[in-house]
Amino acid sequence: MSIDASTGAFIDGSLTDARDGRTIETFEPGKGTVLANVADCGEADVERAVRSARKAFDTGPWARMSPQERKAILLKYAQLVQDDLTNLAWLDAINAGKPITDCEEGDVPDAINTLRWYAEVIDKIYDRLSPTDRSTVAMIVREPIGVVGAVLPWNFPISTLAWKLGPALATGSSIVVKPPEQAPLSTIRMAELALEAGIPAGVFNVVPGRGEVAGRAIGMSPLVNAVSFTGSTEVGREFLRYSADSNLKEVVLECGGKSPQIVMANPGLDLEYVAGQLAQAAFWNNGQNCTAGSRILVQSGIRNELVGALVAATADLKVGDPLDRATRLGPLIELSALERSLRYVREASQAGASVAYGGQRALEETGGWYLTPTVLDNVTPDMAVAREEIFGPVTSVITFDTEEQAIAIANDSTYGLAASLFTRDLDQAHRMARAVRAGTVAVNCYSEGDIGTPFGGYNQSGFGGRDKGLEALDQYSEKKTIWISLNS
Repeated sequence: MSIDASTGAFIDGSLTDARDGRTIETFEPGKGTVLANVADCGEADVERAVRSARKAFDTGPWARMSPQERKAILLKYAQLVQDDLTNLAWLDAINAGKPITDCEEGDVPDAINTLRWYAEVIDKIYDRLSPTDRSTVAMIVREPIGVVGAVLPWNFPISTLAWKLGPALATGSSIVVKPPEQAPLSTIRMAELALEAGIPAGVFNVVPGRGEVAGRAIGMSPLVNAVSFTGSTEVGREFLRYSADSNLKEVVLECGGKSPQIVMANPGLDLEYVAGQLAQAAFWNNGQNCTAGSRILVQSGIRNELVGALVAATADLKVGDPLDRATRLGPLIELSALERSLRYVREASQAGASVAYGGQRALEETGGWYLTPTVLDNVTPDMAVAREEIFGPVTSVITFDTEEQAIAIANDSTYGLAASLFTRDLDQAHRMARAVRAGTVAVNCYSEGDIGTPFGGYNQSGFGGRDKGLEALDQYSEKKTIWISLNS
């Protein structure tokens, strides 16, 4: 189909083709067909983008503006994104297969709020004086880190972009973004809007392409000072290697999870409410979410009742066309993701788990990559479905007897991004939230926090820093000590 969207790279303030003219196909997951051909940037294109960002940082006005000046431009940028909300939401719905209501009410508003939050906060971050004797003045000042490389995932294209773009631009850094090859269109549009808002040419560059080419070129560039990557643990390791093999650039990784959701058998616990939260955690964005609650740990005394309530909550989730406003689960991002999810269900069943709901391909006649949300019961902690990140709408119910067993199962993972805990016992809530090894622990709800709270993980879920909150500013800043002698 023909779409009204830019498909080129965005370098030094202009749309451009890849230097060698190569393109890469991006698909419409709801139909399983090619949506557009997008510039497939190679090393030469990335080098051009990085040099543009380097020049903009070294000699341009952005890093030299006062925080108040950058704030005004970023607020204008946020307003332009607000004005373009309908178009941006449509791009992510059709290109990433996300339900249109999620894009209109969640992802794009989240991006707008993120840009505004960092615009407002940047002129309220103070440098410090260290206490010294009267013969010296010791200043600790924050400076922009320089050129940032950002490599994005396809599951939340625009909101993850904003998480990196907002604090990087607010500090005065320049940025080169490699959007996901599966869903690059909204990132290219965001670059066009940035230029319109008054962000100088070269400050925000976009290089669509393949991770092993464009992503690697960003990671290896000696002119890039920091890389922020969200994606798989396997690729995250590659960025650490790129840093080691180039200029020891700072690397910030957010690399997925296998989030436990612990349900305690407390008197008075509303299991219908809990089941709704469990279903949201497991199936929001089709389970294509690093914090997806794909391990449900339920205390044995309420297992049967909870599974019944969870099945009922899951059955209410409509699978369908992402542009249908009644749809809650759209298609998976690509055919391989659908096949991978079905394989996990099949292997779990062979290992002794039972399918309480779902587990089948849906809407096959559309050509799209749809799967019914799937609840697996009688799962044991050693099964692959309980240990490996699936990135699909599949969740597993695991039974435990004691609080100590719940903590042991929850922490028996290579990941540690997020967790949820449901209990009416306040002492137990504090005790268990402290015991779970995860970057975010939500109590009596499923939540990742808001823009004011840091987001990142333990273990193989994260490394090097945090997205969101004031903490995100640290990964795009350098702290300099200026020591002044007053005796000369």
